[in-house]
Order: sequence, then structure tokens, then C-alpha cells
Amino acid sequence: MPEGQVGAACPQPASWPGTAVLAPRPGTAPRVYRRHRPEATVLYEVVRDNIETLLGAIDDGALAVRIPRHARKELLAYLDCGLLCRGFARLKCRACSETRLVAFSCKGRGFCPSCMGRRMCATAANLIERVLPPSTPLRQWVLTFPFPWRPRLAQDGELLGRLTQIFVDTVQAFYVRRAAQEGAMGAKTGAVTAVQRASSDMRLNPHLHTIALDGAWSEQGNELAFSGLGHLKTSEVGEVLEHAVRRIERYLERRGVLGTREDDLDLSGEGDPECNLATSAVSGQSPPAGPQWSAGLQPLRPRALAYDKPLCASLDGFTLHAATRAGGLDAEGREALLRYVLRPPIAQERVEQQPNGLVRITLKKAYADGTVAVDMDPLSLLCRLATSVPLPRFHTIHYAGVLAAASPWRSRLAPPLPSTAEDVREACPRGTSPKRGCAKAATARGLNFCNVHFRWTCSLAPAARGG
Repeated sequence: MPEGQVGAACPQPASWPGTAVLAPRPGTAPRVYRRHRPEATVLYEVVRDNIETLLGAIDDGALAVRIPRHARKELLAYLDCGLLCRGFARLKCRACSETRLVAFSCKGRGFCPSCMGRRMCATAANLIERVLPPSTPLRQWVLTFPFPWRPRLAQDGELLGRLTQIFVDTVQAFYVRRAAQEGAMGAKTGAVTAVQRASSDMRLNPHLHTIALDGAWSEQGNELAFSGLGHLKTSEVGEVLEHAVRRIERYLERRGVLGTREDDLDLSGEGDPECNLATSAVSGQSPPAGPQWSAGLQPLRPRALAYDKPLCASLDGFTLHAATRAGGLDAEGREALLRYVLRPPIAQERVEQQPNGLVRITLKKAYADGTVAVDMDPLSLLCRLATSVPLPRFHTIHYAGVLAAASPWRSRLAPPLPSTAEDVREACPRGTSPKRGCAKAATARGLNFCNVHFRWTCSLAPAARGG
């Protein structure tokens, strides 16, 4: 067998227990396995060469910040991701005894492009095949919070979760009202929300990407019928934003948090070190070594409802965008939209090392002033990577309405699962696997489980065993 190629032509004995015999489709080329080499990427080199400098400066008091324990752990774990010397699994073909080594990953939840890329593919495939109703249009609602609130929201998972629930409930209530106006009484809808923590320049920006069913479901006899939203007006986006903001403000007033006056915002630079880290990452300033680091973070000032773009509204520092939609028959568009909201905060190809020692991050989309890339020193990038790590035990994906696990309608709306091996084969698109969650995750490593089956044999290197 040629080096680096997984043998798709290896026969699979029909006597293997618990596996279905899936013959490769005609014309399907065998997958080529190429081991991920993170040590050759710019992002890995930046973290490896500067992590000890950053931690040493923090421990010595040169920087008035502190990296939380969970973020420090993820930064260090990233240095072991994809390295064979840190542990690997050996895959062996039962037919021809060909073996491949697959290095262990760090399973990071913050910024690791490899691990989060696999999670993105697996989650999007699971939503398409197990959760979202087939042939149902989807609309993305993106809510961003005011700048002065972002440090607190990044550190308070319970508060951010509650504001997420308020916003999603407001969006669902809008769909229910529109369905009631068209005669669909008692209608329900659903949504999946992904919590992102960074902007394209890696500044700390907790914001919500809500994928809502673009309509509502109602019972008609023993069946569930879907009524689409139809045309969405920009003024309706403003109404949704205004209702959400007023509900959020009333909730915060009852709790007495996140005041809106200038004296409620600490700009002294002498607060909690973890809060200093979050605030500097929000403002885009360098890691704080003095009070000047907070100059870019201004107090919240009330602003009237405004419409900057079609289907986009802003109010009191909040912005809401609802212009992105995927049709019910656009299968590729639906999955592309889901993968977009689940994407990692940074991609390997967008990071470049400059000759002057700075790190350049190319933006996915140019800013309004024409900026297409930002340069920063390596320590600033590491601080922003640290703030992109979610809090422990905080769910970054939330299900609501008819898509929630406890909803009695979810099982009635979810796509039917194939029950036989023949059904599995027919349901698989060309070159994909019946277990797309596994296969999509394995695609980055070049393994096609439709064509060849492996058994796992774990082999730990001495460093991974602690020896």
C-alpha cells in the first residue's frame, strides 16, 4: 500500500460483529491520510516561544493581569496537541495489517483550530441529521453586547446564560406572534444558539449566534404543520432588539448588576487582575502595565434605535443582525450556516509572523475604515487567546423551543434515523460516512470510515504516561 494512503480497497469480512458491510461507491477515490503537524504552524510557534515569557512577566508583577487557571491549562495543553511524542493511537486494518499513527489532541474549547474544527464539523453534521427538521429554512440572529459589559459577561457564565435565554425567548416570541397573525394559534418554534467569545481580530467579544427555525410549527389534527415567516422587515428586527434590550435591562435592574452610569465602570486599571485581562482584551490595548490600557473602553451612553443596514439594528450599544438566511431546500447552505456559527475564533492561515517580531492576523472581512489586518505583539495575542477560552462547565451551545431535549415535539420533528445497513448506505452522500459526526471529525486526518474499518490500539509515549 502506498505511503500515506488509507487502503479503501481492503476487503471487509462479513463476519465482523457489529459492523455493516459498506462497499465503496464507484468512482470514489481513497482518502489520503496526512498527519496534522501543528509544530510547523505560525500560531503554534508564537504560543511555544512566548508562553513562558508571558507567565513569567505575570508572576513577577510586570503585567497587572492574571490568566485564569482553566485558560492557562488550555494554553499549555495546546502545545501537546497533535504531537506523537505526547501520545498517539495506532490504527490497524484487520485485512491487510496496515497501520497508521494518530496523535492525541488537546480537545480544546477555546482557540485550537484543529480540535475546534473537528467539533465544528461534527456538531453541524449532528444538527443536520439528528436535530433540525428537514427542509426547514433557517435564519441567523446575531446579538452583540455593549463594550463596557463584555468583561463582566466573559467572566460570569451564569449571567451570560441568563441573557442568552432572554434574547432567545424574545426571538421565539416574535415568530409565535407572526404565526398567530396568520391564523396558526398555539404555534411553537425553536432555535440553536452558539456563544462566540472573540471578534475576527481576537478581541474579547461575547456575542450570540442564534440559528432560528424561520417560522413556527403548529398542530393540525395529528400532524405538525410549518408556517414560514415570509418577508422580514428591518423595522421588525428593530422591534425584536428593543424588546430584548428592555427585558435585559429590567432583569439587570432587579439583580443590581451592570450599571449604565459612568461611575459604575472602573477605568483605574487597579481592579482585579483577571478583570484587567478581560478589559484589555475588549479594548484591544496591550496587556496592562499601567492605567493607560483602559483608554479605549468608554462608559455606556444611551443611544436611540437606529438602522445601519438592511435587517440590522442598534440600540444603547447593542446590535442585532438578521440578514443571513438559508432556504429549506438549500442543504449545502444550511450546513454552511451552521458551520459558520460554530467556527473556531482563529484559523491557522490567517496568522503570519512579521519580520519586525509582530504577529499579523488577517481579518475575515475588512472593517468599515478599510482595515484588512491587525498587527500585535505576541504577548498581546496570547492574552487574547486566553480570554477566548470559555469558563469551565459553561455550555457554548444552547437548544430552545421545539429543539430542546425536553420538548415533546423534538422527536416528531427530528429527521428519521435509518434502521438498516442498506438505508445507511443510501442516506450517505458520496464520500461521506453514516456516522458523519465521526467521519467529519476524521476527515481532517484523512480517514474515510465508509471505505475501511479500523480497530483501535492505544499506544502511549513515555511522556504521556508521566514516565
